[in-house]
Amino acid sequence: MTSKEKEFSTEEYLNMDLLRFTTAGSVDDGKSTMIGRLLHDTKSIFEDQLLAVEQASKKMGDHQVNLALLTDGLRAEREQGITIDVAYRYFATPKRKFIIADTPGHIQYTRNMVTGASTANLAIVLIDARHGVVEQTCRHAFIASLLQIKHLILCVNKMDLVDYNEDVYNKIKEDFDDFSSKLEIQDIHYMPISALKGDNVVDKSNNMPWYQGSTLLYTLENVHITSDFNFVDCRFPVQRVIRPQSDEFHDFRGYAGRIEGGIFKPGDEVLALPSGFTSKVKSIETMNDQIEEAIPPMNVVMQLEDEIDISRGDMIVKPNNQPETGQDIEIMICWLNDKKILPGGKYGIKHTTKDARCIIKDIRYKVDINTLHKIEDDLSIGLNEIGRILIRTTQPFFYDSYKKNRGTGSIILIDENTNETVGAGMII
Repeated sequence: MTSKEKEFSTEEYLNMDLLRFTTAGSVDDGKSTMIGRLLHDTKSIFEDQLLAVEQASKKMGDHQVNLALLTDGLRAEREQGITIDVAYRYFATPKRKFIIADTPGHIQYTRNMVTGASTANLAIVLIDARHGVVEQTCRHAFIASLLQIKHLILCVNKMDLVDYNEDVYNKIKEDFDDFSSKLEIQDIHYMPISALKGDNVVDKSNNMPWYQGSTLLYTLENVHITSDFNFVDCRFPVQRVIRPQSDEFHDFRGYAGRIEGGIFKPGDEVLALPSGFTSKVKSIETMNDQIEEAIPPMNVVMQLEDEIDISRGDMIVKPNNQPETGQDIEIMICWLNDKKILPGGKYGIKHTTKDARCIIKDIRYKVDINTLHKIEDDLSIGLNEIGRILIRTTQPFFYDSYKKNRGTGSIILIDENTNETVGAGMII
């Protein structure tokens, strides 16, 4: 049976743990093929999808089914055999749900890689066994580290093209170990695979008896991500104030949003920013029912015992654990636009649910992604480049460092003339 089998009930599916992961690596390292193999071997594609891929493969002259076509959806991608835009795919096993972001390998599409990785819990970096660690390997591993992705799987792909040689795998592992020692990635797994042949992707390979580790799917199903969230610092940015004003809910006033940190319970004393008024949590509700505690990254509606002035962009926290407050903010910025960022530039800024404007006060330095050295003699940051800047916002922001909390430590910059997102920033 090629179409996905129903292995769990709807209730079981909704309650499953969700893992978001991204793929990275250089061009032609086999990212799309690996995802295609993962979907195919877990029976997560339908018969009509597989038939379409088989027909497309024949038209392109391939002697076997090109599984990369399952993710390369754009015509330009299929014609060139590369990934250009971020492709998202969804699948589930009895243990976990998955959202995959298949990101481009070309240097000119680094911004797309940043977009795909920004919400990921885990990154898979692929390396062609014939080429070893290359510039894009280092670039993507550095970006994963910068985005505080705590889990990384290094897959040495195309082992079938090097006769499944253990020495080749060990050399690549050693080279990447040297580079990754400079990064802030807490959990790194290594595995040799062949996405084309299916070795160690879903099923254990018989071609590499010297490898005693787990398969890629097993690692994805069992990697522990619950502790990746911040359960200490309570942060609830208000997205919307809910006032039905109906006969049934005439006096209802709730605050909707996503828990970005900490644990909230009915009866907890809370503080609203920027007003500084305090109250207690009256109730916490989800789409289905009232709950006794809310943890990240749950979407909830919170009611307070007192009617205080709270609107979109405000933040509910605990009185004894407040975020940083200020208008001058240091940021590591990934620049996503053709026009370079320059001191004095003015942009729209979005942080959690708050919108404002800002000015670039200073550019501290630019980062050489290959060596991780600071560049201080060229302070113009262009497309796909990363640097440290100082901004001043028109309103005070309530924030944490990105290292402490990804939700309250991230911002985006917006060109107010075109409405394009031009920069993705991590607060230092």
